[in-house]
Amino acid sequence: MSVLIKQEDKRITAVLEGEIDHHSAAQMRREIDEAVGQSQPETLVLDFGGVTFMDSSGIGLVMGRYRLVHEYGGLVRVQNPPPHIRKVMKVAGLETIASIESGGM
Repeated sequence: MSVLIKQEDKRITAVLEGEIDHHSAAQMRREIDEAVGQSQPETLVLDFGGVTFMDSSGIGLVMGRYRLVHEYGGLVRVQNPPPHIRKVMKVAGLETIASIESGGM
């Protein structure tokens, strides 16, 4: 589990890798929330390209970051989810709060 934070202009990209479960999601949330709190980006991109497993904690990760960024008018984009994770996101209804995109930006 890891998260790499990249900041460009008014966009933060969090590149997620490994498994997202209850334990790893907590650390990811802390790192992403710290970066978002410091810069309040217009767009937060959550790149799931390196995620190999995700339970409901991953859904909570996206929803919580949406609430955080939405408070000041920002947007959340989910990028590169593997097919099995994209399916879980669709079933959970995440497309109603964040765009879910395959491929790079």
